[in-house]
Amino acid sequence: MKVETGTGKYEKLLEKCKSLAPIPTAVAHPCEPSALAGAVEASELGLIVPILVGPSDKIMATANASGIDLKRFQIVDAAHSHASAAKAVELIREGTAQVLMKGSLHTDELMSAIVARDGGLRTARRISHAFIMDVPTYHKVLIVTDGAINIAPSLEDKVDICQNAIDLAIALGRERPKVAILAAVETVTSKMPATIDAAALCKMAERGQITGGVLDGPLAFDNAISKQAAATKGIRSDVAGDPDILLAPDLEAGNMLAKQLSFLAKADSAGMVLGARVPVILTSRADSVRSRIASCAVAMLVAHAHQAIK
Repeated sequence: MKVETGTGKYEKLLEKCKSLAPIPTAVAHPCEPSALAGAVEASELGLIVPILVGPSDKIMATANASGIDLKRFQIVDAAHSHASAAKAVELIREGTAQVLMKGSLHTDELMSAIVARDGGLRTARRISHAFIMDVPTYHKVLIVTDGAINIAPSLEDKVDICQNAIDLAIALGRERPKVAILAAVETVTSKMPATIDAAALCKMAERGQITGGVLDGPLAFDNAISKQAAATKGIRSDVAGDPDILLAPDLEAGNMLAKQLSFLAKADSAGMVLGARVPVILTSRADSVRSRIASCAVAMLVAHAHQAIK
């Protein structure tokens, strides 16, 4: 299968994956053509070994209607979407699979199984979401967080959101990821709590409460992305013009930013849930083949990074 090419940023991720073993992946409820095809395509590229979890008759019917051969793949029967999510999480907990992938069930069904206090995949970290974006007008892959899970994160939540994103960027090959903490302005003011959080996060990084990255903020979006815009404002920053991560003040800002990049700047976006026991691939029926494959590639790199730490 040939994946359509874009700017080459996602293709560099695929290159990193070529020397790595495919990761056993529990695919929850792949009962629509796009969900099933995404798992099969990732398998053909050597990224994952899919374990298809869901109603076996529906999975087979979907495959037959789409011309997909499932002879090589294991199917674990589950009665419905809720049961599929629970069984997929169970496969993770017992060590059969090392990555979780969303099929055609609703995101909240999968997340409910992930965050369940008994039998879920919680860790000490706050669970967060990251868009891994290939923006044609930007010089490298850009991580936007959190635009899908944490609605109004507290300062403590942002610590975990930031650390999750830094760890992700390191798994993708960045040595000291640069984090731009976004707000509407670049000065600290009590009238805008996001600016105070940004300043606190920077100080927390100095004191070792956040590790592995270089933080700066508050930064308005133009100052974060453009070194020239930052210089015009008199901002001296190692992050401005070269961030790996954009940390949004809340879900609404992060979600709008990611979708604006997708629809106005023609960016491709892969989606990941971070902070759980294993990486979680969040795909959408609207995702392109390239985005689905990129999500699997990112999950593969993160899973291997976790194994190296263990």
